[in-house]
Amino acid sequence: MSIETHKPEGTDLERFPVPDPGIEEHIERWTDADADAGNRAYRQVLMMLGAVPVLAIVFVVLYFALPRNSFVDIFGMEFDATTFLLGLTGGLATLLIGIACIHWAKTIMGDEEIAEDRHAAASPPEAREVFAAEFAKGAEQSGLGRRKLIGGALGGALGVIAVPAVVLLADMGPWPTSAVRKETIERTIWAEGVKLVNDITRRPIRASEMEIGQLVNAQPENLWEHHGADFQVEKAKSSIIIVRMDPSRIKIPESRQDWQVGGILCYSKICTHVGCPISLWEQQTHHLLCPCHQSTFDLGDSGLVVFGPAARALPQLPITTDADGYLIARSDFTVPVGPSFFERDSNGDFKEGDR
Repeated sequence: MSIETHKPEGTDLERFPVPDPGIEEHIERWTDADADAGNRAYRQVLMMLGAVPVLAIVFVVLYFALPRNSFVDIFGMEFDATTFLLGLTGGLATLLIGIACIHWAKTIMGDEEIAEDRHAAASPPEAREVFAAEFAKGAEQSGLGRRKLIGGALGGALGVIAVPAVVLLADMGPWPTSAVRKETIERTIWAEGVKLVNDITRRPIRASEMEIGQLVNAQPENLWEHHGADFQVEKAKSSIIIVRMDPSRIKIPESRQDWQVGGILCYSKICTHVGCPISLWEQQTHHLLCPCHQSTFDLGDSGLVVFGPAARALPQLPITTDADGYLIARSDFTVPVGPSFFERDSNGDFKEGDR
């Protein structure tokens, strides 16, 4: 024989089937029990927040004072000084704000433990009134009433930490005036007399050693005079390919007769669509295929586009040979290399029918 016990609906037994364990016995914090310890924690929070404006000022000073090509050596490794020091000061300032807030919450703010029953998602007016009262109570427990400097220090730290972020907006790039473009994206380090060298071995390339159908990836000899980010920027703009074709099977415009050496032609390696490096060479058709979006250029006809989204011919580098028979540049590219940009003047690009 069994006896079933029915729990009446709506009773506390139905709502709370598990006994309420209650709140554990409160253990007073050491900063509450010891006034000196509380004051030390207070000073520590102020010191951390006070260091933030100093680091922010150092950040701004370093941003303007450090040369762009400076480096620091750490454990035998070379780091860009601007990136390293700005990251160190900006990151430390942000970290100190976080540590100060955590220290403040754990050692100074109220340590009273509370418990409340779950309630419906919607907040009735009575609950909002209770929230307002609790918020006021929490504000009182934050200690700002007795230790007002923390509020000012936190506000000042959060306000000043925004200054480095505003300064960094300048790193989005200089205003693209005509003068700035001529000194940056519209020029490379190619110049009259600069040797063409293999991009792996860095050996100069003799015209007599080039075979028909051969393609060589190359760079200017003076590229390795640059370092760090400057090296990468110049390499991205000055990378070239050298090809040799049978002069009787290619079109060499009258205006470019002196840009080649016995069918040896030199073009920018950077696709004019979105700037991908190109080296997929079809010897029989003289076509160069970009692997990114399949733009195809006819190197046997001045680098004209024959297929794909690219809208401009590959820029050609005028070349000749020196007294020892090595390939050298006659000048820089006559038009900007790489993808198009809004302010670019396309009048100098080679088009079908140009001579």
